[in-house]
Amino acid sequence: MISEAHQRATEPGRSVRMSGDARREQILAAARRVFAEGGFSATTDEVARAADVSQPYVVRLFGSKRDLFLEAYQQAADRVVSTLTLAAREDDPKDAMGRAYLELIEDRDLLRLLMHGFIASADEQVGRAARHCLGEAYRLYVEATGATPDEARQFVAFGMLLNVLVATDAESHPGEDPGMDGLLECVALTAHRAAAGGA
Repeated sequence: MISEAHQRATEPGRSVRMSGDARREQILAAARRVFAEGGFSATTDEVARAADVSQPYVVRLFGSKRDLFLEAYQQAADRVVSTLTLAAREDDPKDAMGRAYLELIEDRDLLRLLMHGFIASADEQVGRAARHCLGEAYRLYVEATGATPDEARQFVAFGMLLNVLVATDAESHPGEDPGMDGLLECVALTAHRAAAGGA
């Protein structure tokens, strides 16, 4: 049964009173979507429209576009690190961390926002967050699995390759490029071997 509050919230033209924290999170959720699509070149006006608030309100809450991007990106990076941290505590951390990362990158907004953050890493704070995210993936894998440094590098490198393949929607374009078809076949074989517990 739909509650009266829900009906009021979803009726056209009816605004819903939200707490400051809830409104802030609503704007951040919109920012993650908008920046995932347009990167740092997206505007606070686009975020405001996506969040159904005014652009001056977005600026009042977050300051500059750069500060809003940084906070949205930091949330994405924190989600990756916290997910891998939980996976690293499981009985089979190598398998759990691999599965956890595959599940993370199914969220295309998260994936694309991370990629835009790597590109925007000339900004000191964005760069620090991006480097920490990559470094933590490496550190957690070494410490949780007992992997050699080279094995951990391969884990991170394979994750970055998956990022690029998903971001470019490679699987949706079979037959377009023979080299890409070969790469996808190799990646699928590698993932199958990893899932089976092979090297």
